[in-house]
Formats: sequence, structure tokens, C-alpha cells
Amino acid sequence: MKIGVNVPNFGPGTGPDVLRRWAQTVEGLGFDLLMVSDHIAVTADVAEQYPAPFYEPFTTLAWLAGVTDWVRLGTTVLIAPYRHPLLTARMAANLQQLSGGRLVLGVGVGWARQEFEALGIPFQRRGRLTDDHLSAIREAWENDDDYRSGQIPIWIGGNSDAGLGRAVRLGAAWHPLRVTLPWLREALDRMKAVADEQQRPAPTLAPRIALRLTTTPVTGAGRLAGEGTIEQIVDDLEQLRLLGSDTVVLDPFNGDPRETCRPQTAWQALATVAACWDPNGHHT
Repeated sequence: MKIGVNVPNFGPGTGPDVLRRWAQTVEGLGFDLLMVSDHIAVTADVAEQYPAPFYEPFTTLAWLAGVTDWVRLGTTVLIAPYRHPLLTARMAANLQQLSGGRLVLGVGVGWARQEFEALGIPFQRRGRLTDDHLSAIREAWENDDDYRSGQIPIWIGGNSDAGLGRAVRLGAAWHPLRVTLPWLREALDRMKAVADEQQRPAPTLAPRIALRLTTTPVTGAGRLAGEGTIEQIVDDLEQLRLLGSDTVVLDPFNGDPRETCRPQTAWQALATVAACWDPNGHHT
């Protein structure tokens, strides 16, 4: 099981130097994958959670590819309806080539209604648009004389039943976000049922979990995977491994934009995890 990191590409503390230091920290600690998120128009609903400046993911990852050597690079998640599918296919294929084959394309349908309005994209059709875009992107990549990328791994984000079904139909992996372990176990049973019904193999599991390191145990039914003492976090990773996770992405951003001004806190938490669990898959 590989371990990745969700890097904040937004907020008051974020800039080129900090993004470079994030990338070098993630790779230096041995983590397998660095992922960033996606917004284009930082409308009021977006800014409330992920304020400006917001660094566009393809641009950011292309730059970070040049300051890293081997860490995989990905999106958690690219909002599929925001770009023409042929533009997404082109940018992803170029990034795959320029990075030496390191791209993971995580995609989702989006949630920010005002951002959809600002971009002139119908919010109510975002699920259908995502399905259509993914089919068009895969078809484009079949033209290897032009795109020269092969089929880049696509992870389907989303915790809803629609997201589950989309992962079965169109994804190499299902990428649920910030979950509890009991919820995930139940959802995996639902996904298996959907896959059996569609007579398709179930996609790989690649969850993004919280990373909130505490000195005393976090208890209660609502505890997210990745919250608590290092012992709890290591146990969560072991449970996710036993559930068949191929990759687990740690998300050290806990909701306060001011955290982006103090990245050292997150880096220390990641170093603690790396000391107790080899990010490339071996429990130490």
C-alpha cells in the first residue's frame, strides 16, 4: 500500500516557494504521491473554504514535476465539467509525458454552485457532463500518435452512490474523501454489489483520509480515519491496507485557511507518520 499527501495549493500562506518546499518535503520523506485540488473561479462559496490565491492544478503540477525526481503527481480532484474534455485530455497527456509518466488523474463532479455559474456550466448536469467528459478523454488518449500518454490512471472521487457507480463504470480506482472506517466498510459492500450487478470488476480503493495528529486518543463514532494519536493513525492505515487499499492519501489540511501560513505543523505530522509507517508500503 502506497501513501500519498494532499498538498494545499490555495490560501494566504501559499506561493511558489512554499509549494516547492511542500513537494520537496513530501518526496524527501519518501511519500509516493503528491496531489493538489482544483478550483478555477474562487467564488464566495469556494473562498469560504479554500480562499485565494488558488494555484491551478495542471500548471502547478507541471512546475512541481520539474523540482521533484520520482514522486507521483495527481489531482484530488479535478472538477471534470470545468474544462472541455479535449483540453483536459491534452493537458493531462502532456503532463504525463513531461513528468516521465507520474500522473494520477483524480476527478469529481464538483459542488460549488456559484463557481459553475461563473464558468457558465449547468450545475444540474454536472454528473452527466462528468460521465461524457471521461468517455471523451479516454477516447482521445487512444490516439497514441498524438497524445502519446497511454491510458492515464483515473481515480473517481465522490462519496455518494452516484460516485460509487461512476467509479465502477469509469474508474481505475474509487477515491472517497475524509471518511470513517465503519462508513467505508459499508460503502465497499455497496460498491461490490454495484460491480456485480453491472458484471464489472470492482475498482481499486484509494481513499483520501484526514491527518490530524493529537497527543490524546480521539474517541466517538464520528472519528474520521486519520484523526488521533500516531497509534490510532497507524492502526487506521493497517485497517485500510486490510480493506484492500492500493494507495491512501493523507490530507493534513483541517479546514482553517491560516494553516497554510504554518506548513511546518503539517510537515511534522507527516514526518511522524513516515517514521512509523514506510510511505512506500511497509509497516515499520
